[in-house]
Amino acid sequence: MKRITLILIALVSFSMTTTAQTVVGDATLPNTMTLEGSSLALNGAGMREKLWIDLYAGGLYTQSKMKNAKAVVNADETMVMKLHIVSKLITTEKMVDAVNDGFDAAMNGDTSSLASEIEKFKGFFNYEIKNGNVIDIAYVKGKGSVAYSDGKELGSIPGLAFKKALFAIWLGNDPADKGLKKDMLKG
Repeated sequence: MKRITLILIALVSFSMTTTAQTVVGDATLPNTMTLEGSSLALNGAGMREKLWIDLYAGGLYTQSKMKNAKAVVNADETMVMKLHIVSKLITTEKMVDAVNDGFDAAMNGDTSSLASEIEKFKGFFNYEIKNGNVIDIAYVKGKGSVAYSDGKELGSIPGLAFKKALFAIWLGNDPADKGLKKDMLKG
């Protein structure tokens, strides 16, 4: 009887452990996280691909489940976009180029209103980005947009206007990857 009980406990423990994370390609994303006192849950996750090559797993973390992209972009609440790099093709230079393209698409080609903030944000990525890095792009209510690499804060930019443009890179009308946008909004 003890043996059966131990086996059942082991199975339940294993089951609870495996559901605490979501596997996306070669990346494992936690189902929950805490940032600056806010409890966040994985809203949805998917893979950013280009020419059938996996580049990074992306996960959107929100305080409550959200399926509407515009509502996420406009929300003045703490949330995180987690990017788990899974390709050696992602480099610092390519990341900065992608950020340029993303802001251009998110702001319909006119980035002048946030030019200094965008330059500051790109400056956060002045290190060697490589396969395995986890980049968190967060919005913290009352603080602004904060970038982290492997848990280390890189810098922050105040203002909801910048957050809206930043999150629109993935969730706007012309997102970096339409499939990833859809996956992040599963709610």
